[in-house]
Amino acid sequence: MGIPGTTSSGSSVHTRQTFAEELTLPELVQEQSTEVIRVTGKVENDTISLKSEGGRSTKVPLSVKILSVAMVTAIGFGSDWSSGVTGAMKSTLKKDLDINNTKYALLSSSEDFMKTALILFSGIITDRIGGAGAMLYGNAIYSVGAILIAAATTVRSYKFMILGTVIQAFGDIATQVAQYKVFSSWFAPSNGFASTLGFELGVGKIGSFVGKASANIIAENMGDFSWVYWMAVVMNVFTNVVTLIFWFFTRWCEKRYSAKHDPATGEKLTEKNDHFEIQKMLQLPWPFWCIIAFTAFQTSCAIVFTNNATEMAEQRFDVSAVTAGWYSAMAQYMGFFLVPCLGVFIDILGNRLSVMAICGIGMFIAMCLAKWGPTVSGTAASFGIYAVAESLGPVVIIDSIRTTMWYQEVFGSGYAIKIAVNNSMNIIVGIVAAVIQDKDDNSYNNVVGVYVFLAAGSMLVGIALFVAGYFFIDLGRLQWTKKHRIRYGGLINAQKEKIEEGDAGKKNRAFSVSMFTVMILLILGAWATYFWGLATGNNNA
Repeated sequence: MGIPGTTSSGSSVHTRQTFAEELTLPELVQEQSTEVIRVTGKVENDTISLKSEGGRSTKVPLSVKILSVAMVTAIGFGSDWSSGVTGAMKSTLKKDLDINNTKYALLSSSEDFMKTALILFSGIITDRIGGAGAMLYGNAIYSVGAILIAAATTVRSYKFMILGTVIQAFGDIATQVAQYKVFSSWFAPSNGFASTLGFELGVGKIGSFVGKASANIIAENMGDFSWVYWMAVVMNVFTNVVTLIFWFFTRWCEKRYSAKHDPATGEKLTEKNDHFEIQKMLQLPWPFWCIIAFTAFQTSCAIVFTNNATEMAEQRFDVSAVTAGWYSAMAQYMGFFLVPCLGVFIDILGNRLSVMAICGIGMFIAMCLAKWGPTVSGTAASFGIYAVAESLGPVVIIDSIRTTMWYQEVFGSGYAIKIAVNNSMNIIVGIVAAVIQDKDDNSYNNVVGVYVFLAAGSMLVGIALFVAGYFFIDLGRLQWTKKHRIRYGGLINAQKEKIEEGDAGKKNRAFSVSMFTVMILLILGAWATYFWGLATGNNNA
């Protein structure tokens, strides 16, 4: 049975490559052995035997890794709980602050705007100072913003709340990249990274659901909706305490353990760098940009659908806003149990391109039902399929971004690019959808066409990547199982060396720079759309 990206012939493995020459199996084995010896000095039964480096142990106990993941997950739970609370208070804020849809949208759009403006710098800084350090100052800033927002709701000041939202966005920008940077420094692709992501994202979904479900209960029992935001402040204090403990924990680990290595390639996994790696960031491989194309459609479709799911359910099911909120929450969070399982599946069996194709197809079917099945049963089926399809996206996208990258030390920058693209798309799509919906008397009959377009884009990109994986080894290795990645680790190193020099290197750098240019134009387009929406009053997505 062949491996995607390779074709067997006798005792050789011939690869159809984008920027690299063909290598035979003996050359792959020799290359892999040379690389492993270079890093560790010893090869035994295709595993890496590590010796003590500078008096520090090179073998990190599993219990230490689990403790690290648990603390980062606890930090993420607090943040997701807070975001779930805020999302559930839209109607209350509009009523008690006496604002309309346009003014409310300015709160969320301002956060997206700040992220597109600063997230790339945050990624570069996170790579330099480390994920633990970025989370420490990021959560502190986020908590200051949360306090200002809570104070603003207490005195009923809309402008004061905008200030708090902007400050909170500064902190959120830092923490979004940092937690996954930490995971990348502890776990390599197909060696626990996807499983860790799945666990954290699954717990995060629970946190968001609990926050969304408890918000109105807190407001009703306390007699003032501002208590919801003060409870969010309490949760943020908890995340700050855990973050501080985690920061000291990472310092302790640095003294006791040396850097971890990728068991397949021998690559050193770093938590922070000695200097800024701008050049490596500018030569990201072409498969990385393929994953960015997929997330541009899939994630944007998921976000815009989720943001409007409650109102759609209210109209289509003819139920109250509270009941509709429960329906939308189920569509958004029902698949939380699938996420950890998917992470384990990807770590062991790979098939990342297959999962992306299935995710895209599922999203497309769900949006088609929402568009052309505007009945109660059709919308219910749409919500159910969406709940499963959406759950497949985050883990496979983030893990694929890491797997395609040659240099783990710039993973923070790579993930920041994903966030920048997603938020730019959110601004553009949100405002376009708002204009369409306003012209259709607030109905979802026509605006759902935008969702169908985005879902179709994710499906087509997903299928195209799956097919291309059989022809290009740089993309096809996303399908590799854990055993395949270990066996062909030398091929990954050979590809990496060829991409750094000669014509292949020049082509890759030129392509990467051109993609950076496209990304900057997308960001500028999002800014133009944002300011146009404010000027014309159409920023009510």
